[in-house]
Amino acid sequence: MTNQKTVLISGGNRGIGAAAGRAFMEAGWNVSLGMRNPVLPDWANPETVDVHAYDALDAASPQVWAADVLTRFGRIDAVVANAGIMVRKTAIDATDEEFESLMNVNVNGPRRLVKACWEPLVASGSGRVVIVASLSGKRVKSAISGAYSVSKFAALGLSHAIRQAGFDKGVRATAVCPGFVATDMGVPLATATPVDALTQPEDIASSIVHVVSLPNRASVSEFWVNCLLDDSY
Repeated sequence: MTNQKTVLISGGNRGIGAAAGRAFMEAGWNVSLGMRNPVLPDWANPETVDVHAYDALDAASPQVWAADVLTRFGRIDAVVANAGIMVRKTAIDATDEEFESLMNVNVNGPRRLVKACWEPLVASGSGRVVIVASLSGKRVKSAISGAYSVSKFAALGLSHAIRQAGFDKGVRATAVCPGFVATDMGVPLATATPVDALTQPEDIASSIVHVVSLPNRASVSEFWVNCLLDDSY
């Protein structure tokens, strides 16, 4: 087994996922980026970064990905479950299909990915799980964000459930909860805030690397990041 730690990052093709991949690479980690259409980023060192097909709706996809990472890098030390979708509808207006997709991608997808990586995470003695939730998992800010918020409340609960399941095994789980971030998803939603005033993907990435790098004795259960003065967050 190599001494170089390995992280899997879902939704690694853009936004927070891509920024996190680059930050982990620069911090000396092996990085595997999961995405629907795998393309190695131009910033990636092919010796320490690979890309892998990943579909949050495919129950077998995480198992194949985890197995291939173990074959190449020999270990899995961290999982960053970042892939997610948004449906801008109230909890009443969302169709059953839309609501099911939100829950499958934003909640069951991360659960299956962490489950596929569980044994090597435990074996590492200091396994780390980051669920990229949202401040929409802490409060329902508007009616139109309601359906999305329900899925992110569940994602936040998933992170705490994983933390409980793994704590005595050395696994630490953190829910990272950003507000508006300058991504393809975030910019269209933050029309009242200049893009350069939004939290940048690199800000979230550096926060994730920091949290994951803390020792077992310094567990962080939730990490909130906001560019606005927003009630308690």
